[in-house]
Amino acid sequence: MVMERVVIAAVFLLLFSCQPSEAGRVVVRRPPPTLARRQRHYTSPRAGGDGGGGVSVPPAVQYETRWYTQRLDHFNSAPASYATFQQRYLVNDTFWGGPTAPIFLYAGNEGDVDLFTNNTGFMWESAPRFRALLVFVEHRYYGESMPFGGTRAAAFRDARTKGYLTVTQALADYASFVLSLKANLSAPAAPVVVFGGSYGGMLAAWMRLKYPHIVMGAVASSAPILSFYGIVDPYAFYDRITDDFKSESKHCYDVLRKSWDVLDDALATKEGQAQLRRTFTMCNGSSVQDIPSLLESAVVYAAMTDYPTPSGFLTPLPAYPVRAMCRAIDASRAESLTLSQVRDAMDVYYNHTGAAACFRAEEDDDPHGMYDGWNWQACTEVMVMAYGIRDGGVLQPSPFNFTDVVDSCRNYTGLPPRPFWIETEFGGFDIGNVLKKSASNIVFFNGLRDPWSTGGVLKSISDSIIALVEPKGSHHVDLRFSSKEDPEWLKQVRVKETRIIARWLKQYYSDEGIAA
Repeated sequence: MVMERVVIAAVFLLLFSCQPSEAGRVVVRRPPPTLARRQRHYTSPRAGGDGGGGVSVPPAVQYETRWYTQRLDHFNSAPASYATFQQRYLVNDTFWGGPTAPIFLYAGNEGDVDLFTNNTGFMWESAPRFRALLVFVEHRYYGESMPFGGTRAAAFRDARTKGYLTVTQALADYASFVLSLKANLSAPAAPVVVFGGSYGGMLAAWMRLKYPHIVMGAVASSAPILSFYGIVDPYAFYDRITDDFKSESKHCYDVLRKSWDVLDDALATKEGQAQLRRTFTMCNGSSVQDIPSLLESAVVYAAMTDYPTPSGFLTPLPAYPVRAMCRAIDASRAESLTLSQVRDAMDVYYNHTGAAACFRAEEDDDPHGMYDGWNWQACTEVMVMAYGIRDGGVLQPSPFNFTDVVDSCRNYTGLPPRPFWIETEFGGFDIGNVLKKSASNIVFFNGLRDPWSTGGVLKSISDSIIALVEPKGSHHVDLRFSSKEDPEWLKQVRVKETRIIARWLKQYYSDEGIAA
């Protein structure tokens, strides 16, 4: 089958450990997708000054780059723990109202911090209203925040150096950083609201849980804190993608579902490969063997970024790219599936602007400093369960086997993974009662077209732990820059989030006896 032969290079997590099956075949385990990567399928470089997705960064995004001397290990007193590294953070104080005005902190994700700085428009647009200081802090082991001398090679030399890359260490970094920042600003009473999307949203929620005395509220967008083994259905992620495409067109769903066998058959013969070369113009260095992985990547990431307005976070896309891909397929009058239908769907994702002369497989370079770190995290403790694909799904079936996942990760890292550690550290089972008893001031946003929403908090838990759920929403769409084309439901989500933050701040100032 295609999925057993082709490495899915277009998916960011590249930890494809091979396991022998019972029949003696070598089976490639599919890693879960993540948004923290950049598409690179164009035949010529795009203009500089973009936000990681080929679109211009809004003029409001202006910041100063600074560095904080961060401790390597926050939890031990061994001599090696006292080593330090330089952690990067970006600051904009244009709107800051002074020592008692709020600090809006972005909890850096798995990548260069400037990627998230350039795309988190909600923070930039909210800062003037709240007179907030904007701070975006980079996650350890990503971007330019490298321990062990500041080089990637040294930081990722072996398990002894990579072992300091954990969620708890990252959260302690942020806590230590915030206290130092407030001290340097002579602003000990400044309230801190932490923001994050995707993995950053998970960090934001967990930081509020672990450090409530440091951050007084958290906006956790598309944060799949329940996407762990024993809590989430491991097939739910790809089930949602299937539902997204099926909701647009039954014919589109049928074409994509059947396309894998058609591609299998074509790749199995010289004649079929010749037909693929005639239908799909592949770039030099890429081959028709890359087509299935490119198609899968397009389907998955179109569903994740099914935004209601044109976007460029990953790659230039039209509004509602799932709908656009289905319309491209449905435009064909062919009574049976044709390879040109598959090509037309891929064109929507990879060539919306018309700038691409050919299809090119994902390059192995790492423009935003992501691969090494997330591969490690996803196989040690952040083991989100987004693996299984059922028969009848829009992608090729891939049965879920927890033992295979664990074995693959053990082979990749050389260490036994900890698939239950996140639930132990932060909670997960019976999350409603857990958060009701131990937390406050968290807003969870989830758009139900986003496959990661299957692991999100979808019901409000208390008056201060609020779930905002939008059936038409996609992956952290609420954090994007606003547009005049935004639908009313999206405008209302942002209004609600703004009001929630205002309520938190009002209560904080009242409790602290500070004049707002």
